[in-house]
Amino acid sequence: MQDLLNIMAILRSPEGCPWDREQTHKSIRNCFIEETYEVAEAIDSDNTELLKEELGDVLLQVLFHSQLEKEADHFDFSDVVDGIAKKMIIRHPHVFGSTVVNSSDEVLVNWDAIKKQTKNQTTETEVLKSVSKALPALMRSAKVQHKAAKVGFDWPDISGALDKVTEETRELKEAIDYGSWEDRMEELGDLLFSVVNVSRFLKVEPEQALSFSCNKFILRFEKMERLTKERGADMASMSLEQLDSLWDEAKAN
Repeated sequence: MQDLLNIMAILRSPEGCPWDREQTHKSIRNCFIEETYEVAEAIDSDNTELLKEELGDVLLQVLFHSQLEKEADHFDFSDVVDGIAKKMIIRHPHVFGSTVVNSSDEVLVNWDAIKKQTKNQTTETEVLKSVSKALPALMRSAKVQHKAAKVGFDWPDISGALDKVTEETRELKEAIDYGSWEDRMEELGDLLFSVVNVSRFLKVEPEQALSFSCNKFILRFEKMERLTKERGADMASMSLEQLDSLWDEAKAN
């Protein structure tokens, strides 16, 4: 660990790398996001060697941001480690204290209560606002809805959530026919939000579900393109009816 800290300090030094010296928190922000998603891809593909590599890349990002703050005399990597170690002890009183729990659900209830207390959140609205605005919108929607449901603001079962999807679909159609661009954007957002609610009842992560559908679409599109080439045709010159027929064929195979 110390070797890696030293490497990071050297890269940022006057004798180090010109690119590394130029970076700021904001300039490498997207690098952190990309590396995190590459970890997720390694997990999804069950590739342990890739996971090991990608976790290292994420760790490097943590060190990079810590080094920037060390140079500004705000904090360093040891402060980051100290902070998360203390947080884990505080958030697990059933392990490091005298609190008794009998299930994972009780652990989560305690976790939320402790988190609310340590962040000085006095209202449930503050809890909702604490969900990061930088999250992908589907993920943020699911977290916001989950937190709202914890205080009882929720449908009794999935039928209410499904009815809401139907209602929002109707309102989107009305906005398409009679509304402005802003109306359409708002109603489309409401529809997506209601679909996320359904995913929550199904215990399906909306990001994963949509990613699965993207991959499925690409696979079927690839089959369509292969069928087209086998028949000596060009997709760009085909009618929508012909493409739909190919899509159905690809879907059946």
